[in-house]
Amino acid sequence: MAVGVISVALISILSWQQMPKDIFPALGIPTIYVAQPYGGMDPAQMEGYLTYYYEYHFLYVAGIEHIESKSVQGAAIIKLQFHPGTDMSQAMAETVAYVNAARAFMPTGTLPPFITRFDAGSVPVGQLGLFE
Repeated sequence: MAVGVISVALISILSWQQMPKDIFPALGIPTIYVAQPYGGMDPAQMEGYLTYYYEYHFLYVAGIEHIESKSVQGAAIIKLQFHPGTDMSQAMAETVAYVNAARAFMPTGTLPPFITRFDAGSVPVGQLGLFE
């Protein structure tokens, strides 16, 4: 029994010393979300008047793997998935440029979309609470 406990402890210590450590590890999730609000449109109208133009223009963004979209009442959400190793700063710049190009074909009064890069830096790792 004691030999088993000592061997597990020794293997744990050796594994901990050899394990690579990083503050913000590379998660390998190269994703950008585009959320377009437009009040008063049903999902079919959102698809025809807004989502279609975004999907068409996003096909020209470099490094894109695939595009997923969902149109709901008053909003369209487009997920852009990129190949691993893609320069996400460049991809974000191209996405913003193509969003601006696509907005030229949309109905008047269309608000700018919310563009969010999904990676380790955009997701909270922990939450600190201070109590009196």
